This record gives sequence, structure tokens and C-alpha cells, in this order.
Amino acid sequence: MADINYIQPDIDFIRQVKKECGSSLTACMQCGTCSVVCELSPGDKPFPRKEMMWSAWGLKEKLYGDPDIWLCHQCGDCTTYCPRDVRPSEVLASLRYRSYMHYARPKFLGKLLGNPLLLPVVIAIPVIIILGILYLAGTTKIPEGEINYSKFFPHIYLNTSFLFLVILVFAGLFSGLRKFRLDMKNNMPGTKKNSILKSFIVALKDSLTHKDFKSCKAQKFRYSAHLLMLFGFLILLMVTVVAIFAVVFDEYPLTLWHPAKIAGNIASVMLTAGCLIIIYQRIVNKDILGKSNYYDWFFIISLLLLTLSGVLTEIARFQNWYSAYHIYFIHLVLVWIIIIYMPYTKFGHFMYRLTALTYAHRINRR
Repeated sequence: MADINYIQPDIDFIRQVKKECGSSLTACMQCGTCSVVCELSPGDKPFPRKEMMWSAWGLKEKLYGDPDIWLCHQCGDCTTYCPRDVRPSEVLASLRYRSYMHYARPKFLGKLLGNPLLLPVVIAIPVIIILGILYLAGTTKIPEGEINYSKFFPHIYLNTSFLFLVILVFAGLFSGLRKFRLDMKNNMPGTKKNSILKSFIVALKDSLTHKDFKSCKAQKFRYSAHLLMLFGFLILLMVTVVAIFAVVFDEYPLTLWHPAKIAGNIASVMLTAGCLIIIYQRIVNKDILGKSNYYDWFFIISLLLLTLSGVLTEIARFQNWYSAYHIYFIHLVLVWIIIIYMPYTKFGHFMYRLTALTYAHRINRR
């Protein structure tokens, strides 16, 4: 007698995915066109055909631990050729968002970030934390004289709180990544094993070079825009590390012509350009890109404002603006917004994709 498998659909999950992607999941007739036109889909158990079926059935546990939803780079080729206009690329984008919201810790922050009505609370959290630190440092008043941000937010308080926050956030992030990896092993066990170090290096290289974006035909512009954003942010991150060491060795503030300052300004231009390209394309190419959700706009706008506020903070210091400390405070809030909510934005998205690509390489799924 054949085994009987009982399916327990999650109706709320189905409704959430349909709302986020704007797709009628039940319209999919399993023709397989989406898997055929995808340059990245493996020949064995190809995506996104099976993911479309699981989504319509509400099998969220299978989808959360499915590495294939992360092999997709949402190029839109499958959506372009779908005869039923089910929009598979947007469905997989929704599944990825659902996945890292499911694994990220602590979950209450994810719920805050997923509700646009709670945006004031999202902003208020870093504001209250920063004000509390300024109160402890005894620097709640605007300093007089030449602009010196360390008089407003002493570096010992800034660096210590920043480091503590980063450790806290990454502890939660890696906890979620560990559970995600275990679920992938259970849902898609592999027989051919490559070393985890080699698989990680290959996956990291693919992620940093955006190699798979070149396979996309419908949205070729995303390759250059994402590279500008990624490397612009990474350069700014390295410049921040240099600035911290400059503080330690009493060489701060950096001059305008310091190599790190020049690199930071170039990176700001790269990051701003990448953000503006993405924003422009999301507005004018809705048919190709699909529905842009609140969490998409939250990340891109936050990143753009962070970059612009950083540039204004720099200009305000060199020009000795009266409003320099107010601009600096806004910039700090934006920095902490990016850090605190990292596991629930595209930064978390990057880490989950890297973990999935590493596992896929390890089992020869790629």
C-alpha cells in the first residue's frame, strides 16, 4: 500500500505571498516555461516550477529551507515569458523576504520593520538610544566654537556603543543563519560533498562579482546598479574602520585630501548613483521589475539618505555650519537604522543568499 502524505496548507502564508507579489498563485498551470527560460535553474528539480506549486499549497516550511529560492536573482525572465502572468520572479522575491523574516532574531524587530504604520517606532528606537548615550556622556547641549563632532558624541561612547550594537545584531543574524542551514540540509540533502571552505569562497566570489546577474536578459541594468551599491558600501565600511583607527592614534579628524577621505567621497558617489538608478528603474519599469514593496523602498531610501547625510555631515564640518551637529545627529540615526535592522533588510538578504549559495555549491547544486 502506498504511503499517504498529508498536506497542511498555511492559508495566512498564501495570503501574505499573494499580497506581497500581486500574483494569483492558483493561476499557475505548471507548464514549466519559467524553469526552461531561466539560465540559472538546475536540470534536476528545477526552480521556480516546484516553488510555484508549493506556494499555492502554502507549504511554507519546505519553502523556508529551500536553497533554490536564493539561486534566483529576480532577473524577470520567467515573468516575461509566463503565459499565465503569474509573475514567478515576484513570487520568489516574496518567498526570500518571508524566509529571512522567519529566521532573523529577534522577531519583534522584523514585525516592526514589516509594517509601514510602525515607521515612527522604527525611527524612534535609534533616536532614543542615541539620546540616552548622549545623556550618559553629558553632551546633550550643542558645543560652541569650531565644529568638532567628538565634543558632541565622544568617540569612546560612539565606538563602544557601535561595537556592542554590531556584536548584538550579528549574534542574532548568525543564529538565524545556523537554523536556515540546518533546514536546507533537511529539505534538500546532497550526496556529492565539496569542502565548505571551497564552497564558501566560490559563493563569495559569485556574490561580490554578481556573476549570475549577467545571465539575466530582462533586467541587465541591475548588474551595474547593484555593483555600484555593493562596492560603494564596502568602501565606506573600510573608510569607517580607518577613521576608528585614526581616532585611536589621535589622527582624527581626517583632512579633505586624506586617501581614506577621497575614497569615501568616491564611494558616496557610487552608492548614490546605484540607489538613484534602482529608484528610477523601479518607477519606470514596473512591468519588468514587478511590484515594489514597503521593505524594498525602506532599504533603498534609508541607504540613500544615509549616504547624502554623510556627505552633508562632511561639508558642514569643513564649512563650519551652525546646523552641523543637527545634521550629524540625523546621520547617526540613519547609521543605526541600517545596523539595527540589518537582518531584516537587503543586507540580511545578502547573508542568506551567501549561505544558500555556499550550500548549493557544496552539494553540487550549482
